[in-house]
Amino acid sequence: MRVIKLTREEREIEENIEKFVPVDKKEFETIVRALEARKKDAVLNIRVSKYDLDSIKQKAAQLGIRYQTLISEILHRVAQAS
Repeated sequence: MRVIKLTREEREIEENIEKFVPVDKKEFETIVRALEARKKDAVLNIRVSKYDLDSIKQKAAQLGIRYQTLISEILHRVAQAS
């Protein structure tokens, strides 16, 4: 039997599955579209100063997220701004 190792997030979902509530089809489709829009399917390599990267890593640690996630969120917000 194959053992599947879950991430921390996946374990949290399994532990709290009874707290999830059903949604109607329209709301489900809205959620699916939002997730698809946020799907990361491109790779970007950039050079930044060590000072800036260290600052971003510190801010991400304060927020409790990975620094790549923070950078991605910043880029997304800038791209969506009008």
